[in-house]
Amino acid sequence: MKLTKEGEPYGLVTNIQRYTIHDGPGIRTEIFFKGCPLRCLWCSNPEGLSPYQQIGVYPSKCIGNSKCSLCIKACPEEEHSPIKICDDHLLKVDEVAGCAECFKCADECPANAIMIWGKRYTIPELMNIILKDRNFYLKTGGGVTLSGGEVMLQWEFATLLLKECKVNSINTCVESSLHCAKDYMEQVYEYTDLVIADIKHMDTDKHREYTGVGNELILSNIKRTVELKKSVVLRIPVVPDYNNSEENIRATAEFIKNELGNNIIQLQLLPYRKMGTEKYASLCIPYPMDNFIPPERAVWEKNLLHLTEILKEYGIPAVAGSTSRMIKV
Repeated sequence: MKLTKEGEPYGLVTNIQRYTIHDGPGIRTEIFFKGCPLRCLWCSNPEGLSPYQQIGVYPSKCIGNSKCSLCIKACPEEEHSPIKICDDHLLKVDEVAGCAECFKCADECPANAIMIWGKRYTIPELMNIILKDRNFYLKTGGGVTLSGGEVMLQWEFATLLLKECKVNSINTCVESSLHCAKDYMEQVYEYTDLVIADIKHMDTDKHREYTGVGNELILSNIKRTVELKKSVVLRIPVVPDYNNSEENIRATAEFIKNELGNNIIQLQLLPYRKMGTEKYASLCIPYPMDNFIPPERAVWEKNLLHLTEILKEYGIPAVAGSTSRMIKV
């Protein structure tokens, strides 16, 4: 677990969303942790992949070097500055080329053309944000959701945060890929009311091709989660031409019925949407699905409804979308 200079535990967070209603019941505060062991081709949050702080650059926001240049002046590397200018505007910050990672350039940029992905938060700092909306949690059955990236990469800090939420009688949810050590997972679960996890593909070879890892550990951890009698919501990010075949959906249904005993609250089929392209560009990372053209809404909606009906044949409480209906913990 990482500690501040004062010896206080901290977590690395990419975003905090208040008043969200998609990842768990009621109105929630969702905290996105940085770092992920998967590399899903369709990931729309590339800022959550690396477990370290990163510089994101948005050239279109740059005022112009001749008018501003505050980022250049703030950089301690001076003539060896990793800040690259093209046509008088910011092009990129080359973190590999001698960047001291002091992030002074981002601090000084008045136009937010340079930003830092990943902010350090201590437990008291996060609880100060969380407790602002406690009344909303109580009135709607909401609470706090820890997501990512992958929250289990920061399992020690996450456990402390969830414990503090329970001390304050706040409902807790963890959204995880479950590609993690069982021991870490079970410690996090001690203070977790609801678990949300994906089944991206039932064929482990295809799972590895699409996400960078096989699915054996994930499926094993899902089974263990059910064995521990945790409330579970499963999701399938339905990506056309990747995992939306009837064969894969039926294999998923067989797993849920035979291996989990249908002991889940809900199975949500989420449509793939091409998002996050600007964030990929800000990090100078190519978007793996850049050339993919998703089908029209009417087409994917029809497909989701068809797949939902297949799942219901197996007695699975399947829905299209991330609805929180039926989710009460």
